[in-house]
Amino acid sequence: MPELSSQEKEFLEILIAKIKGHISEEEFGVSDLAEEMNMSRSNLLRKVKKMTDLSVSQFINQIRLQEAMELLRSSSYNVSEVSHRVGFNSPSYFIKCFREHYGYPPGEVGKHPELSEEGPELHSKDSRKRPWILALSGVVLILILALTWFGRDLFKDRIEKEKSIVVLPFKNDSSDSTNVYLINGLMEATLNNLQKIKDLRVLSRTSAEKYRESTKSIPEMAEELNVNYLVEGSGQKMGDNIVLNIQLIDGAKDQHLWSKQYRREVSDIFALQQEISKDIAKEIQAVITPEERFRIEKEPTDNLKAYDSFMKGLELLNQGRDENLLESVEYFKDAIAEDERFALAYACAGMAYYYYDFFKAEKEHLELLGAYADKAMLYDPGLGESMVAKAMYYLAKKEYTEALPFLEKALEFQPNSSQIIGLLADFYANNLPDTEKYLEYALMGMQLEAGPSDSVATSYFYLRVGNALIQTGFVEESSSYLDKSLEYFSGNAYSHYVKAFISYAKDKDLRHTRDLLQIEYEKDSSRFDILQDLGKVSYYLGEYETAYNYYIQFNEIREKLQLNVYVHENMIIGETYEKVGKAEEGRKFIESYRAYLENDQTAYKNLGLTMYYAHEGDFEKALSHFREFEKEDHIQYWVILFLPEDPLAEQIMKNPEFRGIWARVVDKFWKNNAEIRNRLKEKGIW
Repeated sequence: MPELSSQEKEFLEILIAKIKGHISEEEFGVSDLAEEMNMSRSNLLRKVKKMTDLSVSQFINQIRLQEAMELLRSSSYNVSEVSHRVGFNSPSYFIKCFREHYGYPPGEVGKHPELSEEGPELHSKDSRKRPWILALSGVVLILILALTWFGRDLFKDRIEKEKSIVVLPFKNDSSDSTNVYLINGLMEATLNNLQKIKDLRVLSRTSAEKYRESTKSIPEMAEELNVNYLVEGSGQKMGDNIVLNIQLIDGAKDQHLWSKQYRREVSDIFALQQEISKDIAKEIQAVITPEERFRIEKEPTDNLKAYDSFMKGLELLNQGRDENLLESVEYFKDAIAEDERFALAYACAGMAYYYYDFFKAEKEHLELLGAYADKAMLYDPGLGESMVAKAMYYLAKKEYTEALPFLEKALEFQPNSSQIIGLLADFYANNLPDTEKYLEYALMGMQLEAGPSDSVATSYFYLRVGNALIQTGFVEESSSYLDKSLEYFSGNAYSHYVKAFISYAKDKDLRHTRDLLQIEYEKDSSRFDILQDLGKVSYYLGEYETAYNYYIQFNEIREKLQLNVYVHENMIIGETYEKVGKAEEGRKFIESYRAYLENDQTAYKNLGLTMYYAHEGDFEKALSHFREFEKEDHIQYWVILFLPEDPLAEQIMKNPEFRGIWARVVDKFWKNNAEIRNRLKEKGIW
C-alpha cells in the first residue's frame, strides 16, 4: 500500500477538524460530514475507505474515541462527562466502545502508559494548543493507518468481513419427538434476538429451513445463502433440564470459530436464550446498542407454563395454512389464560387472524385482531410484534396512513425482520404506492430471504423485486429478475404477466403486449385481472368494441363475486362503454370512479381528477389538478408509458401548458430514476 500523498494527508486533517467541530453531537454522522466537506456521500465513502480501510462511520467513531482518550488524560472530567463531550449520550455504550478500541475501560486510563510528545506546547493553555492537538491527532491517525496497512493480512478478516449470519434449524437430540417444538422455539428465540441487532445481517427463518435435512456442506450453504457465518444447534430436554450445543462456523472456510454447551434448568430458559445470542454477537464483534440489549434481555413472561403453550402456538403459526393458524390461536389463548399480561402471545394471536383473513373479502376476525393488538400494545408497547399486530389491524381496515408508523417502529425494533420488511414492501406497492420505497424494501427483503425453503417461494421473491424495478423504470434489471423468477418456477403466472408489460417498455408494441396477455389468460380463464388488462390495452389501441367485450366479461365476474376491486379502472371502463353507445351504463362507471377519488390517499388522486375533468371538457379544472400532480415524486413507470396512449388525454394533450407540465413530469421521473440507483448503492442495498 503506497504512502499517503501530501494532498491526502491534508484531506484527512480537514476531515478530522470537521469531525471535532461537531464532536459532542451524537447525531453527527456520515451525511452531515459529507455536507461539511461539500462532497457526495458516495464519494466520501470511497475516499475514506481507500485511504484508511475504514468506513466513514468507523472513522468518525475512532476520532471520537481518540478525543475521549485525550480528555481523560488531560482533564478532570469523569467518564460520564467525557462520554457526552465526545458524542456518546449513553455512558455504558461509550465504555463498551472504548474498551473494544483500547483494550481496557476508560476508568483505567491512568493505569496505562501514556503515549505523549515532549514539549511545553502539549500542556500549554495558549492559542497554539488546538493546532498542536490537531497535528498530534494526525500523527496518531498515520500510526493507526500504518498498523492497518502492514497488518492487513492479520486483521483483514475482522475488518472486511460482513457480519452476515444464518441460524440453521436446531436438531432435536432426544428420541422424544414431542420436544421438537421446544428446540424449534429455542432456535426461533435465538434468531429473533439476533434480528434485533442492527450491526448484523440476519437471514430469515424461511431461508434456513430448506437446510433442515440437507446433506450439503457448510461452504455450499454459505455460498448459496451469501453469508459469512452459520450457527448450528442441537439439544434435548431431560426432565427439568435443557442441554443445548451451539456452534459458530466460518462459512467459507468451514472452520469452527466457537462452540459451547449450555446446561440450564427449564426455569432458566429466558436467560439461556439471551446468553446464546449475546455470545454469538460477541464472537463476531457485532455492536449491541444499549437499546438493543434491553430488548434482548426483556423476558416475555414469568410464567413457564404460559411460555410452553406459546411455543406450541408459534410452531403452528410458522407453518402457516388456515387450519394451523386457527389452532395456533388456541395455544396462544392458553398462554394468555396463564398470564393475562403476555403481550407476545396477544400479538401472535392477532397475526394468526390477520393471515387467516388475508385473502378473504370479508375480514371475519377483524374485531378479534384489533382486540389482541390493543392488548399487546397495552402490556408491551416496546415490542416489535405488538407494533406489527397493530399495523396489521389498520391494514385489514384499509386505514393505511394509520398502519405506517407502527410498521416503521416495528422495523426500528427488529431491523432484520424479513416479515416487517415484506409488509413494508407490499405497503408501498399496493396501499400507498411509492416506487423508491417499494424497491428499497423489496431489495432489503431479498438480502434476508436468500434461498428460501422452496423454489416456488424463491420465484415469488424475485417477482417482487422485478415488479419493484419495472415500476421504478429499470427495464433491463426488472426483466433479468423476472427471468430468474421463472427459472425457479416456470409456472409463476404473475411473472409472465409482468413480463407482458415489460415487452411494451422495450418494443412499444401494444398488440404484442395484448397477445402475451391473451396467452396467459388462456392458461387460466379465472384471471379476471388479465381480462381487465386485455380490455385496457384494447382501449389504448382505440379498438373499443374489443375492449367492451373484455370489460363485459370482467364486470360480470366482478358483480357475481361481489368484488369491490379495480374501481380505479372505472374511468376507462366507463369511457369504453360510452364509445360503443352505452352512455347510461358508462356514466355509472365514471361517477363511481369520481366517488372513489374522494377517498383516494395515493399520489395518483390528482392525475385521476385530471382525466375526469378532461373527459368532462373542463380543461381548466383538469389543468389545476395536473399542476398538483406535477408535485408528486416516485410515480410508477406505467404512468410514463401509458398516459400518452390514453384516448382520454388526446384533447388536453393539445394544450401547451399540459404538454409543458408533462415534459417536466417525465424529466423528473428519469432524474429520480438515476438518483434512486445512487441512493440505494450508497446504502449497500443495490
